[in-house]
Formats: sequence, structure tokens, C-alpha cells
Amino acid sequence: MTKTVNHWIGGKTVEGTSGQYGPVTDPATGAVTTQVALASVEEVDAAVAAAQAAYATWGTSSLAQRTAVLFRYRALLDAHRDDIAALITAEHGKVHSDALGEVARGLEIVELACGITTQLKGELSTQVSNRVDVSSIRQSLGVVAGITPFNFPAMVPMWMFPLAIACGNTFVLKPSEKDPSAANLLAELASEAGLPDGVLNVVHGDKIAVDALLAHPDVAAVSFVGSTPIARYIHATASANGKRVQALGGAKNHMLVLPDADLDAAADAAVSAAYGSAGERCMAISAVVAVGAIGDELVAKIRERAEKITIGPGNDPASEMGPLITAAHRDKVASYVTGAAAQGAEVVLDGTGHTVEGFEDGHWIGLSLLDKVSTDSDAYKDEIFGPVLCVLRVDTYEDGVALMNASPFGNGTAIFTRDGGAARRFQLEVEAGMVGVNVPIPVPVGYHSFGGWKDSLFGDHHVYGNDGVHFYTRGKVVTTRWPDPADAPAGVDLGFPRNH
Repeated sequence: MTKTVNHWIGGKTVEGTSGQYGPVTDPATGAVTTQVALASVEEVDAAVAAAQAAYATWGTSSLAQRTAVLFRYRALLDAHRDDIAALITAEHGKVHSDALGEVARGLEIVELACGITTQLKGELSTQVSNRVDVSSIRQSLGVVAGITPFNFPAMVPMWMFPLAIACGNTFVLKPSEKDPSAANLLAELASEAGLPDGVLNVVHGDKIAVDALLAHPDVAAVSFVGSTPIARYIHATASANGKRVQALGGAKNHMLVLPDADLDAAADAAVSAAYGSAGERCMAISAVVAVGAIGDELVAKIRERAEKITIGPGNDPASEMGPLITAAHRDKVASYVTGAAAQGAEVVLDGTGHTVEGFEDGHWIGLSLLDKVSTDSDAYKDEIFGPVLCVLRVDTYEDGVALMNASPFGNGTAIFTRDGGAARRFQLEVEAGMVGVNVPIPVPVGYHSFGGWKDSLFGDHHVYGNDGVHFYTRGKVVTTRWPDPADAPAGVDLGFPRNH
């Protein structure tokens, strides 16, 4: 019998009532293993109402109370790492070690939230005028929502709700309907840690649920991670409804390799960054820009390494790369490879015909490597979101940076070089929000913030770190004047000496 994933509202599992369900597939087998309830507008309203009711007390709770829950939550997450990772593998398909890494990166933000007491400290200026003091404080917003993607079903939600609730907000999470189970487990563990009912709610659904959250008058802010077209839609729609928005979009991340670089290290980095998690991540390196005469040698080294990658089910310890999330996505990714030669690229590796013995119905695709790709080809212009690496050739550093800066995306980027001066110029001149120097995937640690530029981010705030705290709080400035007690009216004696 097919398992059903239901909503988590008000501290308990709530069965879907819309009558609409979506299929959840094991990408390694192609079999539908689960169905997920898709929420109606009324069910979204119920989740927001539960969060609104919980905010009445959680919003005024002490920092000590909040952090005590978060410390217990961190311990429970740590104890259940394998359980969370197993759900990710079963529904997303990524290999278990990669899923464990996802959980670890999410835990970083829980740990940041445990230290929220220092993040929420205000400022005070005394005696700005005679007996006048000015202080600034940060206060919670109310009910906030998160809409998260399929590629990191545990990590991206944990980039949002731990900080939001630590700041005193309550949260409604709408995870991807393609791999929904991890989100429910995260919520159940939070409840076990002592989080009051209604502070964290999970409502599953499709565009109906998303639009209901974007329009709901009691939702103060929306966080989103996904593709650029949807990020643009989320930002425009939620902003038009008066909400604060952080909407992180897609990417086409470039890695510039200079002639002086360690080509073995660069090739290792390109393979892990392009093909890790089957390329289904917004920080994947999808375009290597080779400068000067190193292109042929670099491509040969990348090919040599890529051909050794073992592809198989995510729960097989021997597997280094798993399947793609759906058959439709697999076919779309493959179309970029099959059409590459006609658009001028040299197909060095073609992974489109790959299958895994015993799992023939899985959503498999092999590693593809395209060389001498032009900037007007589809494989370069689009975010493929699969294990396809494009190599572009340029003559100079300046040509490489100009090519990269012409991209509409500006999420992450990297340079590989031994020259500190070149690296310094690059980090100042490249138009991207996250830069790696001999680091291929420069995802910041939790106490810095994650986010891109240009079409990779809509809104003013990056996610987590200081930006995350500022996004989930509002600043307030208080100007105060108190009369001197010595000037109290006659008959009121506060024990202060009369000096006039």
C-alpha cells in the first residue's frame, strides 16, 4: 500500500482534505512509493491560523526559552542524521554520503540559531541631547513562510525556519512536493524538542498552496529558493501583496582556470563541483572557462576523472552519483547534450544513454562533458541542473571575466590560480555574490550569508547569517527623555537630594 505524506499543522499530523495528491517517486527505480497530500487554499489558511495563534505567546517568549528548545533540537537532529539522510536518498536519489552532508550544512544554521541571543542585541547611545538616549532594537515579524526546492529537501528548510523561530516568528513551510518526507521529520523532531504547537507548520502542495501563501494577509514575509523564473514570480507577487521577500533563483556558475593553475586540482574540483549531487544544485559549476593554451590538457584531465565516477542507487555505498529526480527532468537534461554538436560544441562525453543494471526504470543519466561551447548555445545559456559540464575557451584573463560578467546569472563563481594578485583582482571584478579562490563551491559557512547577484537573487537580503537575522526581524529606534528625579514636583520625595 502506498504511503501518504500529510501536513503537519498545530503540532500534529493533519490528513489532507482537498482530495488531491501528488506522486513521490524513488528515482533509482522509477516506482511511485508515496503520495503527498496537496493542500487547498483552506488548508493553507489553517496552517497560517495555527502559526498566528502560536505567535501570540512565542513572539513574546524569552530568548532563554527559545534557545533551550533549539539546543535540544540540535541534539535530536544530530541523533537522527541517518534517518533524515535516508529519506532524502529515497525520494531525491542523491547518495547517502551527499545526503548526510546536506544535513550537516543545515545543522550549521541550527547552531547559529542557538546563539541568537548575541545576534539580537540592540544598540544604545546615551546623552545624544540633554537627558536624551537613543536605542535600537530588533523585533520579530509574525508569521513567515518558506517555499523550498526539491534538490535540498532538508538543508534549505533548515536555512530558513531555525533562524526565523529563534527571532520569535512562527513559520509555515511549503516544501517541494517531489520529496516531502524530510520536512515532516524535521517538524516532528522540533516538536519532540519542545517547540510549542503551531510555531512550525508544514503544508504540502503545488502552485495553489504557493499562491495562497503569497496572498495571505497574515503572512509577513516569504523566503524562497528555486529557479529564476519562479523566484521572479514569487518576488513580484509577494511584494505586490506587501510582504518582505527573499527569493533566491537559478545560476550558471563559472570556474575560471588560469594558465598557472594546478590543473590536477582544477580537474578534481571541476568534476566534484559539476557532477556532485548529479548536478542538481544551484552552486554546481556548470561552465569551466579555460584561459590560454591549457584547455586541451584540462579537458583531458576532467574526462579521465569523470569516466571513473560510479553511478548507482543512492543507498549503495559504492555509488558516487545517483539518478535525477524525475524522468521528465532526465529527458530535458539529455536534450542539451544531444543538441550540443549541432550548436558547435564538441561532445567529449555523452552520458545520455546510461543505465544501471537491475534498475533500468530509474531516472539515470551519465556524466556529459561538452568542449568548445559557444556563449549563444542552449547548453551554455540555460541552467541545465544536471551532470553536464561545459568548457569554454578564452585567450586572456580579461576575456574570461568579461564572458562571465555578461551572464545574466551571478550566484557563485571560482578562480583557480597560484597568483594571489590575479585572485585579488578576480574577487573584486567578478559580478557574483559568492566567490571561491581555489574553492569550486564557495557556499559560505552559517555565520556568513548565502546569496547571489543579478538574476540569481530577487530581494535585498541573502539567506542565513546576519542577513537572515535582519530579514526575519524589524528594526525599531526608541528616543527617550526622562526628567531628573531632583526636579520632581513638591511632595514627591524619591530620596534624591535637593540641590537648588
